[in-house]
Amino acid sequence: MTRILHIDSSARPGRSDQKPHGSHSRRLSAKFIEHWRALRPDDEIIYRDVGTNPPAPVTGDWVHAAFTKPDDREDWMHDVLRESDLLVDELLSADVIVTGVPMYNFGMPAQMKAWVDNIVRVGKTFGFDRSRDGVPYWPMITDDKSVVVLSSRGDYGYDPGGRVAHLNFVEGSLFAPLEYLGITDSYGAAIEYDEFGDDRTERSIAMAEAETIEIANKLIRKHSTRNAA
Repeated sequence: MTRILHIDSSARPGRSDQKPHGSHSRRLSAKFIEHWRALRPDDEIIYRDVGTNPPAPVTGDWVHAAFTKPDDREDWMHDVLRESDLLVDELLSADVIVTGVPMYNFGMPAQMKAWVDNIVRVGKTFGFDRSRDGVPYWPMITDDKSVVVLSSRGDYGYDPGGRVAHLNFVEGSLFAPLEYLGITDSYGAAIEYDEFGDDRTERSIAMAEAETIEIANKLIRKHSTRNAA
């Protein structure tokens, strides 16, 4: 069985194919999950909506607790880290992480950044040792996980080589920390032209949905082969 962690981060409720002013990124992530379920109904889906229920942001107390050795933590430290522990456990248990992440002012929503900050955890998802030869940091996620970022953008030209690709800090801001933790198999698709609302928007939606299904099929083949081995 494959376990998927499905995360939505849009502040918009509902999907754009089901609700006026609904979210394009929720639409794409739902399409991915629906296609996966149709082909692999026995796989487990863990759903987390950080767009409507964002994790608490990192605080000074959080940092103090996270960098205290587990055996030395006081009760309040365990309380501060309880939500982070849950988010880390969800990540570690997943084989595929599918995220709906719209572009807000060239980057990911603050709600999604809070999720990232909560799962980058010393001693859990990355290691650190000042006395270690060479680089003192190392990834602690060693199993073969995949991450998918399904995005949406009001403008166009944010893909690599595009007219404003240098202003896109969405995919990289998620791929980079996950790669730092050891997750290097990454995929993405995005709807553009949202602010235009014309035939270009519709073509971009159709293209992004097709790319989303293609990514899902690729990962289904990958995990079907791995599970059969």
